[in-house]
Amino acid sequence: MTNYREILRLDSLGLNKTQIAEACGCSRTTVIQALNQAEVKCIRYPLPEAMSDKELAQLLYPAKAAKPEYKMPDYDYVHKEMLKSGVTLNMLWLEYCDVCRMNGELAYQSTQFNKYYNDYLAKKNATMHLNHKPGEILQVDWAGDTASVVDTDTGEIIKAYVFVAALPYSGYTYVEAFPSMNEECWISAHVNAFSFFGGVAKILQCDNLKTGVEKHSRNEVRLNKSYNEMAEHYNTAVIPCRVKSPKDKAMVEGTVGVISTFIIASLRNRRFLSFRELNDAIAERLYEFNHKPFQKRDGSRSSEFEEEKLFLTSLPKRHYELSTWKIATVGPNYHISVDKMNYSVPYEYIKHKVDVRITKGVIEVFYGGNRICSHARLYGRANQYSTIEAHMPEKHQQYVQWNGERFKKWAIKIGKNTNIVVAAILSGYKVEQQGYKSCMGLLKLADKYTPERLENACTKALTFAARPSLKNIQAILASGQDKSEIDIEEKKTVSSSQYGFTRGAGYYEGRDK
Repeated sequence: MTNYREILRLDSLGLNKTQIAEACGCSRTTVIQALNQAEVKCIRYPLPEAMSDKELAQLLYPAKAAKPEYKMPDYDYVHKEMLKSGVTLNMLWLEYCDVCRMNGELAYQSTQFNKYYNDYLAKKNATMHLNHKPGEILQVDWAGDTASVVDTDTGEIIKAYVFVAALPYSGYTYVEAFPSMNEECWISAHVNAFSFFGGVAKILQCDNLKTGVEKHSRNEVRLNKSYNEMAEHYNTAVIPCRVKSPKDKAMVEGTVGVISTFIIASLRNRRFLSFRELNDAIAERLYEFNHKPFQKRDGSRSSEFEEEKLFLTSLPKRHYELSTWKIATVGPNYHISVDKMNYSVPYEYIKHKVDVRITKGVIEVFYGGNRICSHARLYGRANQYSTIEAHMPEKHQQYVQWNGERFKKWAIKIGKNTNIVVAAILSGYKVEQQGYKSCMGLLKLADKYTPERLENACTKALTFAARPSLKNIQAILASGQDKSEIDIEEKKTVSSSQYGFTRGAGYYEGRDK
């Protein structure tokens, strides 16, 4: 754009038109036309301070300043459409022209349309150099390239997935190989990285992988429970990168590329028979990588880290213990099942869904975010029970308070043989508690019948078997086998007296004679 302000200023200084043209970088004709227009419009230098160059140009050349206005395309829309399969820039330009024609607006030609789109892309894809603060961010990721370990038993090649953690300020890096990229390996990698650095950064920056982030939308970020719990333990915050935005963690992305060459590629021809052997070799190369001098500045990653280490948060007193979470439903027996073992929950939560946190040594149960109970984790044979008495209803607690000695004391009050049967029932089980239900059922028969009849039934049952069961006693009582022959005869006599004299067979014999 011609600098009309400068032309007028130089003219006021007495320079000729040729000198003004050379100083302003325009033709002599342009200078002459501008000075003529200024004279016609009565414009003299110095100009008013509020007058801009654009306003001056409009005063000198009103018709020239009024250029046709073209409709600027919506390049946000254009860019989104370009991401769709089969859509071309020319197709979108034609659609843009049709819309402008319908609205009576001027449309850009295809060359200008394309130029403005390229300008839009340049701005959208612009990169920015970030000045990271020491100890602020730790960026983590899995390397795209893998190493390998040979199985000593089968000779099979096992993939080794390489975890990389980098501090952007110093570039100091931690690398470790794992047999999988599952949650257990992901958490263990972080714990080992924190130990390696000797401290924790304020922010953890990771990709949106499922072992770390369950959901990442515009309005919500939901972390994996174990990953979030680990972050809380180490007093750090997890901030995932934007979806499909690897430049958010450019340092670790760049480091991954260097690691792939400097460490993984350099070990490609070596055979490792265990992950420990592989990680020892990685540690040697990692030491060289961290102590390698910078190319464009003094020092190394290691020397820079000595300064950054002072800004890291100190490690907690104990390492984080990996935990897994599951959802369980409390059964009618107020127990939940975890790995084929049963753990009690307060009976008020029967039929409710609870969150269960599982570690190597402890089972913790949560409801609504509050811990309602915990148990030492059971191991060994399946279907074991860990029951806390306070979790039971009152009636069940009373039952649990019974023991073998109490059943025997109750039985001896009924009779000697009843006590023998109770002792036999209790000794008939591997675990004494398994016989409590039968003992309770046996002794309750004294209420239904009488203590005397129960004692007689036990006496009779012992003549059949050394260890009679509850069913044997119940059968004897139900059939009346516990009653003696004398009792039966007395019953017959009592029955006859109730209904008067009954003629017997002798009476009818005399009649036949």
